[in-house]
Amino acid sequence: MSARHFGRFDALSLAAALIGWSFVSPRLPALWRTMLQAGVGGVLVRVTRTPLGLGPPRLRAGLRLGSLAALHVAGTVAATTILATVRRSMADRRPPAAAPEWLLLRIPVGTVWSEEAAFRGALMTAGSAAFGARGGRLLQACTFGLSHIADARATGEPVAATVLVTGIAGWLFGWLADRSGSLAAPMLAHLAVNEAGAIAVLAVRSSDRGILRR
Repeated sequence: MSARHFGRFDALSLAAALIGWSFVSPRLPALWRTMLQAGVGGVLVRVTRTPLGLGPPRLRAGLRLGSLAALHVAGTVAATTILATVRRSMADRRPPAAAPEWLLLRIPVGTVWSEEAAFRGALMTAGSAAFGARGGRLLQACTFGLSHIADARATGEPVAATVLVTGIAGWLFGWLADRSGSLAAPMLAHLAVNEAGAIAVLAVRSSDRGILRR
């Protein structure tokens, strides 16, 4: 089925399903959750026949734009670690898994690939077919924000702020995908956000433990 066959009901149903899944998946064992989310993303891409732009010439544009965004994100995250409030928040955050599993499996596979495939890939494709390009980008951004409600509740983060921030991030990721014509651009930016944040958390916690041992 091609994207042009998606109507508004189809696009909204997919959005609702993704939000519903965000409340179900945290109840699954961590490894199962990672693999299932990655698989769901792949299935949705195939069903919607989403053009990923992971081959030339679009891949080159995606890598170029995504790398620029990733460098900016990584620099911003690194700069914020000097703020006392940010360091305290990072020090209080408990990593969800051992560092290698978190950095090499859960983030790139269970989060970045699965979310980019599902939101900037499948949902934006279906939404654009139903509501136009800007409408599709807005639909996936709003859905992306709402899909983080369960995570915010689990970590004790403010729900409204989390939805707003992740919704804005979703809009920007969608812009990167539209601008480059490749899913590589938002994937690199998304990877930079999560990896830089995770590495900063690990570094701050390690530094604080070192100070306490002295």
